[in-house]
Amino acid sequence: MWERPGSAAVGPRMSAYDYIVIGAGMAGATAAYGLSRHGSVLVVEMENRPGYHTTGRSAAFFSETYGNAAIRVLTLASRAFLEDPPAGFAGGPLLTDRGVLHIGTEAQRQTVEAKAAEVEPLVASVRRVAPKEIEDLVPVLREDYAACGLFEPDAKDIDVGAVHQGFLKLSRYRGMEVVTNAEVVGLRREKGVWTVETMNGLFEGKVVVNAAGAWGDRVAALAGARPVGLQPMRRTVIIVPVSLPPGLMEWPLVIDIDEKFYFKPESGRILISPCDETPMPPQDVQPDELDVARAIDRVQRAAQIKIDSIINKWAGLRTFAPDRSPVVGYDDKVENFFWFVGQGGWGIQTSAGMSRLCEALVTKAGVPEDMVKLGLSEDMVSPKRFR
Repeated sequence: MWERPGSAAVGPRMSAYDYIVIGAGMAGATAAYGLSRHGSVLVVEMENRPGYHTTGRSAAFFSETYGNAAIRVLTLASRAFLEDPPAGFAGGPLLTDRGVLHIGTEAQRQTVEAKAAEVEPLVASVRRVAPKEIEDLVPVLREDYAACGLFEPDAKDIDVGAVHQGFLKLSRYRGMEVVTNAEVVGLRREKGVWTVETMNGLFEGKVVVNAAGAWGDRVAALAGARPVGLQPMRRTVIIVPVSLPPGLMEWPLVIDIDEKFYFKPESGRILISPCDETPMPPQDVQPDELDVARAIDRVQRAAQIKIDSIINKWAGLRTFAPDRSPVVGYDDKVENFFWFVGQGGWGIQTSAGMSRLCEALVTKAGVPEDMVKLGLSEDMVSPKRFR
């Protein structure tokens, strides 16, 4: 178990790894977890610690109604792992009860009904709720705003840090190594071996796994692969103090059916997002004051929550492929270059399923059978779909 935290360039490491994973966020951690069962794994990370950009800023939750068809399959395939992780993975539960309440105005009723018809066959616990039950669930919602709703009682909060660190920890037990401060600046392949040039040394490997998130297309260009059209988008989150009656912490997460905002209890306070998706170049993104103002305005229109101050605010990047499904598979032109990007806003809740899918497709075992039965095919996630 070796980790080099320094930033100065060093000489080449002569022994070749079976797999070099670029990026140590949730994607890289889950890739390393599965692949460390099959050979030696090195993870190279551009920042001074894993999970700095997106994973470390996520306010994730687990919802089987969230995302498109591919995302829902990968979420369903992750539930058993997150509910009962392997021994030593985490010191406590990864999921805690929360529930998700989708709400709509009278003008949004058709959207609520369409969403219900789509997800009810997939998630048995989902039910449509009328204004009286909406009021019982979240008393501060305005009656003229929350005219109809859809409730998913089995949705959960996720301990993002514990999930991320769990994958890294068990990967290290299997011998996975991490190098930080190791931005990739060059990739070349000769005689069946990749040389990965980083700001912290040269490393050789048989397979390169591109788990670079928002930087995924840039990494691909270094390898000579065509981009798939990844788009990083800024998402803003704020934490506000509240003075509300007892029972606040029992509220579900509340989300507008058109995803214009969401809010949920967070340690006696309220976490709010305007669900912004502002296209951004890959960078250390910061919150925009206009998005902060939008978050407050949208929530106060829907709920009787007085917001006088902000305790904390931040932003992160959520990176999507053009069709909003993950990109998982070998490049069609560049040999042994594997794409593992485009998890968007679902990388945490799909983490266990994505780990198994990555492991299966890197080792050419095909999509796991349980995912096939749920409707996932290799074509739905392959980078070849953009060619």
